[in-house]
Amino acid sequence: MTGAAAGGLAFATSPAQAEYQDVTDVPGFSCDQPQFTCGREVRAADGMVSTVDPIASGVAATILREGGNAVDAAIALQYVLTVTQPHGSGIGGGGFMVIYDADSGEVDIVNSRERASRNAEAEQFLDDDGEEVPFAERIQTGEAMGVPGTVRGLEAACERHGSRPRQRLIRPAIELARNGFTVDAFLAEQIAENTEKFNDAALETFSDDGGTLYEEGDTMTNPDLADTLDRIRREGAEAFYEGEVAADLAAEIARNAREPDRVVDEEDLAEYEVTFDEPVREEWYGYEIVSQPPPSSGGAIVYYILKLFELLGGEAHEIRSPEKYHLLAEAQSLAWADRNEYLGDPEFVEVPLAELLSEEYLQSRADLIEIGSTVYDYENDEESQPGDPLAVASSASTTAPATAMQSGSTTHFSVVDQWGNAVSYTSTIEQFMGSGKVVPGRGFMINNELTDFSAEPEGPNRVEPGKRPLSSMSPSMVLEDGVPVLTAGSPGGIRIITATAHAILHSMVYELDPLDAIVEPSIFKSTLPPVHYEEGVPESARETTSEWGLVWGDEEVQGNVQVIRVADDELIGAADPSRDGQATGFDRAAGGGGDRGRGR
Repeated sequence: MTGAAAGGLAFATSPAQAEYQDVTDVPGFSCDQPQFTCGREVRAADGMVSTVDPIASGVAATILREGGNAVDAAIALQYVLTVTQPHGSGIGGGGFMVIYDADSGEVDIVNSRERASRNAEAEQFLDDDGEEVPFAERIQTGEAMGVPGTVRGLEAACERHGSRPRQRLIRPAIELARNGFTVDAFLAEQIAENTEKFNDAALETFSDDGGTLYEEGDTMTNPDLADTLDRIRREGAEAFYEGEVAADLAAEIARNAREPDRVVDEEDLAEYEVTFDEPVREEWYGYEIVSQPPPSSGGAIVYYILKLFELLGGEAHEIRSPEKYHLLAEAQSLAWADRNEYLGDPEFVEVPLAELLSEEYLQSRADLIEIGSTVYDYENDEESQPGDPLAVASSASTTAPATAMQSGSTTHFSVVDQWGNAVSYTSTIEQFMGSGKVVPGRGFMINNELTDFSAEPEGPNRVEPGKRPLSSMSPSMVLEDGVPVLTAGSPGGIRIITATAHAILHSMVYELDPLDAIVEPSIFKSTLPPVHYEEGVPESARETTSEWGLVWGDEEVQGNVQVIRVADDELIGAADPSRDGQATGFDRAAGGGGDRGRGR
C-alpha cells in the first residue's frame, strides 16, 4: 500500500481547519479536496462526521458526498471501525444508535446491546468457594462473552432508515481489511499492552507476516476479517448469526469458558434480535435531552446530573469556580447511588424510570446539596446512598458500588447530513481489545461485555438468562423546538456519563464552541469519595471544595467526546484531542457536484 500514514499531520489552507490528519487510505477521499474540511474542529454546510478515527471519518464523508444519509454514513463508519479500531468496537460487540429522522421529526433508537446466554447463571462469576473470580481473570473467560449485536443492529438500521444498500456501505471496510490501512499510535499501543490476554488467533491478526506485532505507521491487513465482512455483504446478518461464522464464534467462546454449558452457543446467536427503544426525553434549560434508556444507564443519569445542576442554579457560577465543581460532584454522587440501586434491563427488572427522573424526585435530591458542605462524610469513606423515588423505605444499595477503577474502551461517533438527519452512536467490545480472543479464521475480536453485570448474584444488574447488562453508554442529542442542535457521546466505561454530561453542559449553558466544550476540564465522582479530574481544574477550586468536604483523587483523562453542533446555517464538528480523532465536514457547492439524491 502506498501513501502517508493516516496519523501524519498536514497543515490546512483555511484557519477553520487548523491542523488536520490527511487520510490517504480511503480511495477517492482527501482532506485537501475542496468538498471536505478536516480537523479537530471544523465547519461545513452539508454534512459532518466526528469520530475517533480519521480513516472512518473519511469513509463516512464519502458516503455523504454520494448522497447517502446520516444512517448510511454511520453504518459504513461502524464497519470500518471494526477494521481500524478493533481495540474499541466491532462486529464482535454491540451498542446503541440514536437516530433523528428529519422527515418525521421522530427519534428512533436501535438497541444492539449484547445478551447473556439462555443458559447463563447468576453465580457464573463466582468461584467454587463463592468468591468473585478476579476481574482480570473473568474478563477473558467465555462467561464474559455476550451475544454480539452490532451486525444485527446495523442491518436493522439500514432496513429502517438507510437509503443505500448494505453492499455499498460495507465495501470500504472490506477493502481496508484486505488491502491494508495505516496503524495509528493508539492502536499500536493497545496491541502492545494487551498481548498477555491474546489467543493465538489474536497474535496472528495483530502481527505482520514475520510475526512481529504491528507498530505505529505499519500497514496492517486482516484478510480473515475481509472474508467475514464479505460474507455479510453478500448474505446479510444471517451470515454472522448462523452457519460457519456462528459455529466458529460459539466454539471459541466455549473454548475459553470455565463451564461451557452456560455460555453463548449457536442457538443463542441464531435467536438474537435487536430492539427499537423509546428514548429518554426530558426538558432541561429550555432544551430537550434525548438519549438511550435502560439497559443503558447513560441517558437517564446524564439527564439526572444535568437536571440537578439546573435545579441548583449552577449556571450562576463561573465555569471553573469551586461552586460549579462542588455541585457537579455532589450531583454525580447522588446519581450513581440511584443508578446502582434501580437501573437494569427493563425486560427483567421493574425500572422506575419516570419516578426517578421526575422533577419532584430530582428536586428532593437537589435539596440535599449545599455549597460549603457535603451530603455524605467522604473524608471518612462514607458512600452516597440511593433515594426513594417510589416513596418506599429503602436500604443500602444491593449492587456493588461503581468504582473509578472500572474502565472500558468503546467508541462514539456522530453524523449529521445535509437534510438534518442525525446519528449519535456508541459501540463497544467492553475492555480495550475486549476479551483478547479473536475468532480463529474470522478476524474479529469477541467482547467481554457480560462483565458489566454485577458479579454478586443480587440486585437489578445480576446475571440472568438472555439478559442485557447495564451499560454507561450515553449517545445523546440536545433538541430545541424538536430539532437537534447538538449531538454528543464518549467512550470511557463508567466515565462515559460524566464526560458526556460535561460536554453538553459546557456547550449549552456555558455556550462554549464545540472543541472548547470538549477540552474544558471535567470531573468524575461515583458513590465513592474521590473526585477524579482532568488537567485544568484549578488547584484553588480543589482546595476550597476540600474544605467543604470533597476528597480529590487522581488527575486523569475522563473520556473522548465527539460532538456536532447544528447551527442555523452550518454544522460544527469537534473531535476530542485526547486521542487521534477527527471531524470531517462536507460542502456540496465546493466540489460542484450538486444534489445527488435525497437521503431519508
